[in-house]
Amino acid sequence: MQTRLQAIARQRSIRLMALLPVVVAATLAAGCGDKSKHEAKASQAAVRVNGDEITVHQINQLLERQQGLKPEQAEAASRQALEGLIDQQLAVAKAEEQKIDRDPQVVALLDSTRRSILARAYLEKASAAGAGTPTSDEVRKYFDTKPALFSQRKVYALQEFTVPATPEQTTATIEKLKAAKTPNEFVEVLKNSGLKFNAQQTTQAAEGLPLGILDQLAKVNDGEALFVTAKDGFKAVLVVASKSQPVTFEQAKPAIEQYLTVERRREFAQKELKNLRAAAKIEYIGKFAEKAASGAAPAVASAPEAAEPVAAASAPAATEPAASAGLDPAALNKGLSGLK
Repeated sequence: MQTRLQAIARQRSIRLMALLPVVVAATLAAGCGDKSKHEAKASQAAVRVNGDEITVHQINQLLERQQGLKPEQAEAASRQALEGLIDQQLAVAKAEEQKIDRDPQVVALLDSTRRSILARAYLEKASAAGAGTPTSDEVRKYFDTKPALFSQRKVYALQEFTVPATPEQTTATIEKLKAAKTPNEFVEVLKNSGLKFNAQQTTQAAEGLPLGILDQLAKVNDGEALFVTAKDGFKAVLVVASKSQPVTFEQAKPAIEQYLTVERRREFAQKELKNLRAAAKIEYIGKFAEKAASGAAPAVASAPEAAEPVAAASAPAATEPAASAGLDPAALNKGLSGLK
């Protein structure tokens, strides 16, 4: 069984293969050593728009962002990217002609984007250099402490029911649902309860489920359900069927190493920001001084997703390593809707 890391590597290889025609064309053009410097520079140009060059590198940057690009799609994708860059250049030239690039709002937006990119680049570079790599013992410990994800991994056929209800209705309905013997009886109980509900059916491997419910779901037998309650209702995850598909340590090891490396870098980036704050002189002013005096926690330590500048600057969040590359990576990360 292939690991998710192998799948990622394969996707990157495909993207590199897709870029090959463009790169080769540029290399061949640049390889003529008897040409002038001006001609060598021109070899990197894909087109000139009113005298302004659009380069092969710009096209490659766009192609690198396209997930799952196949080699046979490279030529068409390159052409499409180039045409888009031509349109962009024409609009940019008009914007500069009309001095839109000097508009205060535009200047502020450009500065904000620049700051975000620089902050992210620094933290990514610092964390890559300082976070280190996980040890063999750490990788093994992660494998051993996540049996539902690896050694006892299952693929589940699930029915998910979202039921708005009062706490009293939730308690009474769940008791009746627990007595249901079949999926059909389960649905009938919900219909007879008079409560409105949404239902969906999905097939998910263990790595595609939220880790918060995975250990609990692993203990649920086929035909039984896991209930997640809230103030405004509950969710019922009915295990229609499950199939054991364990993963060995050797199979899981590359994906675990990748996950732990990303997690280390994320933690390093948070620690680095904390150290930078401690070493800096930060003076809150006006109404913000009142918030600071009340002991408001820094955004990076409390809720990074709530503050766009911090979120943009922080290292990428790690996702749980997939135990198999045989499934769609997007599906693996999706999980059950609303349960994350």
